[in-house]
Amino acid sequence: MPENPPKTSKSPNTSQAGIKTHSPGFLGNISSALSFITDGAAIGKSRLPGTDIMLAVGVIMLISILIVPLPTLILDIGLSLSITSSVLILMVALFLERPLDFTSFPTLLLLTTMFRLSLEVATTRLILSHGNEGAYAAGHVVASFGGFLMGNDVVIGGIVFCILLVVNFMVITKGSGRIAEVSARFFLDAMPGKQMAIDADLASGAINERAARKKRKELEEESSFYGAMDGAAKFVRNDAIAGILITAINILGGLTIGVLRHNMPIAEAAQTFTTLTIGDGLVSQIPALLVSLAAGIVVTKGGTDGSADVTLFRQLGGNAKPLAIAAVLSAAFAFMPGLPAFPFLIISLGAGFGAWIRYKTPQLNEDEDSISEQPTSPAQQPISELLRLDQLKIEIAHSLLPLASGDNSQMTEQIKALRRKMAADMGFITPSVRILDNIQLPADKYIIKLKEIEIASSSVRPSKFLAILPPNVTTSDLAGEVTREPSFNLPAVWIDEGDKDIALKKRYTVVDPVTVIITHLTESIREHMGELLTYGATQSLLDDLPAEEQKLVNDMVPSQVSVSTIQRVLQTLLSEGVSIRDLPTILESIQEAQHLIPNGIKAVTAHVRIRLSRQICKSLTGPSGRINLITISPEWEAQITKALVGKGDDETIAFPPAILERFVASTRQVLDETSKLDELPVIVTSSTNRNAIRMIIERLRPAMAVLSQAEIYPRTQIRTVATIS
Repeated sequence: MPENPPKTSKSPNTSQAGIKTHSPGFLGNISSALSFITDGAAIGKSRLPGTDIMLAVGVIMLISILIVPLPTLILDIGLSLSITSSVLILMVALFLERPLDFTSFPTLLLLTTMFRLSLEVATTRLILSHGNEGAYAAGHVVASFGGFLMGNDVVIGGIVFCILLVVNFMVITKGSGRIAEVSARFFLDAMPGKQMAIDADLASGAINERAARKKRKELEEESSFYGAMDGAAKFVRNDAIAGILITAINILGGLTIGVLRHNMPIAEAAQTFTTLTIGDGLVSQIPALLVSLAAGIVVTKGGTDGSADVTLFRQLGGNAKPLAIAAVLSAAFAFMPGLPAFPFLIISLGAGFGAWIRYKTPQLNEDEDSISEQPTSPAQQPISELLRLDQLKIEIAHSLLPLASGDNSQMTEQIKALRRKMAADMGFITPSVRILDNIQLPADKYIIKLKEIEIASSSVRPSKFLAILPPNVTTSDLAGEVTREPSFNLPAVWIDEGDKDIALKKRYTVVDPVTVIITHLTESIREHMGELLTYGATQSLLDDLPAEEQKLVNDMVPSQVSVSTIQRVLQTLLSEGVSIRDLPTILESIQEAQHLIPNGIKAVTAHVRIRLSRQICKSLTGPSGRINLITISPEWEAQITKALVGKGDDETIAFPPAILERFVASTRQVLDETSKLDELPVIVTSSTNRNAIRMIIERLRPAMAVLSQAEIYPRTQIRTVATIS
C-alpha cells in the first residue's frame, strides 16, 4: 500500500490506511481506534488488522493511568487527546443521519468518561506532589488553561468553572438523561407493535424473509441502543459530580500540603494550588461539556431524518413567513431607545434576505407527499415497481380531473365512505382505490380496473346531472342527452343543472357525475368481492379477531385448516354477496366441516352457509318482512340431479345443448316476469343442485341469490311467487 493514498479514494480501508500513515505512534493508534469505533456504518462487518489488540491495550493503559504516575509530557498528550476526541465525537453526532448509525456511542461514553477521570487522577497526583514547583507542575496544558482562560485571576477562573459545571450538570446532562429515559421507555413499549407490523408485512408479501430478518435485527439494535443510552446518560451526569468533588479535594489537599509540608504562605499556597486545580477542572470540564452536548444531540435526534445541519436549516429556513417576521421584529428592536442599532439591523437584513430568497425559490421538498405521488415514466420506475398490481384503480379522462382533484374532493370523500360501508356490510376492508388520469381515454370516459384488468367502463358529463327515469317509464320528456345508467342499465338522460328541480318533481332520480362513478364502482366491487380477498387480507382478518377468539384460530390454523382453505371459503361467500363479518361463526363452521375438506371447498362452504342461514335470510328479507321465492319444478330438479357429473369442486352440470337452452329460456322468462315485483325474489332449490343452478343463474342475473332448502331459516316468512317449469 502506498504511503500517501490518493485523496479521491473513498473505500473504508484506504481511508483508514490514510489515518495510520499520517498519524504515527501513540496518537495514530488511538485515532485509528476512535475512527474504527465511530465509523461502523462505513466499515460494516470488516475489521482493520490489529484494532482489537489496540483497543485492549488502550483500555489497559487507561486503567494503568489510575495507578502509574505519568510524566508531564505524557499527561499533556493525554489531555490533548481528550479534548480532540471530544470534538470528534461532537462532530460525528452532528452529522449523523440517524441515531442507530452511532450504536457504539454508549460504549464510547464509558471509555471517554473513564479516560477523563483517569487523567484527573493523574493530574491530581502531580498537583499535590509538585504543585509547589510552579505553574507547570501538572504540564503545559493545565498551565495554559489556568493562565490564558482564567486570565491569571483565580476568582474569574473559579466563576467560569462553576458556570461550566452548572451548564453541564443542571442543563445538558439532566435534560439528555431525561430524554434518554423517556425514549427508552417509549421505544420498549412500542416494540410489540413494530414486531407485529413486520410480521404482517411478511405475511402479506410486502417484504420477503430476508427483509423481515433485517428489520427485526434493526429493531433489536434500536432496543439495545436506546436502553444503553438510558444508562450511558448516567455516566455523563456522574462525571460532572465527580469533577466537583475532585476539584474540592484538590483545593483542600493542596492548601494542606502547601502550608504544612512545604511551609508556603497561605495566600501563595491558595494562589498556586487553586490556579492549578481550576485549570485542571477546566481541562476536564470542557471535553465533558462537548461529550454531553453530543449525547444530547444523539438522544434528541430520534424523530428526525438526515444530519442535524440539513434538518435545522430545512425547518428553520424552510418558510418565508417566520423569517420575514423575525426581520421585522429585529428592525423594530434596532430603533428602540438604548439598544444598539447596528447588530439588530444586520440581523434584520440577513433574515429579510433569507425570507426573500425562500419566497422566490420555495423548497423542492416542501410537499414531499404530493411530489412522491406524481406519476413517473416507466423508464424512471424501478423494475420491482413495474411488477406491482393495483388491486383497484379508476382511470379517468383528462376532462374529468376536476372531479377528483384536491385532497378533499367529492370523489375521494365518497370512496372513503364507500370503503367504510363495505367494511360494515361485508366484514372486509376493500383495498385502496387509486385514481389516475389517462390522456389516451376519450373525453368524459372512465375505466374501473381490478388488478390492471378492466371490469367496467362508461362515460359521464362533468357539468351535467344524470336523471334516471321512474319505474315503468321508458321515454323521457326532459331535454337532454338520452343515455343509460351504467350500474343497472336503466334508461336515463343527462340534463342541465337548471332542469334538476323539474326532474325531481317528475319523480326522476337525479344524481351528479361523481355519484354515478361511485355507484358504478360499488357494484363492480360487489361483483368481484371474492377476488379482492387476498391471502394477506385473510391473515389480517384472523389477526384482528378479539383475544377471546384467538384460541379458536390457534387451535385451527394450521393443524386442522390452512389459511388458504379459510381464504377460499371466504372468497366463495363474498362472491355470492354473503357478509363475512361474523367471522367467528364462520371459523367454527369450518372447524366442524373439516372432515368435508377432502370433498372440496364447495362442500365446506355449503355447511358454512347453513350455519349462516339466519344472517343470509335476514339480508334477503324485503320491506314486507318475507322472502319471495322462485322454486324449480320437480321435473327440472330430477333432470339436473341426473345431469351432474364430477365430484367435489369439479362437479358440473352436463345438460345436452337443447335441454340447457330450454331451461335457460324458462328461467329467463320467469325472471323477467318477477322483475316487475317490488321486491327482488330468490331462487330456491335442493342442496344437491344449488351449486349447479348457481353456475347457470350467475350468467343470467349475477345479483340473483340462489338458496338451498336447508339454508332457509325456520322462522323466516316466505312466499312462492313463481316456479321454473
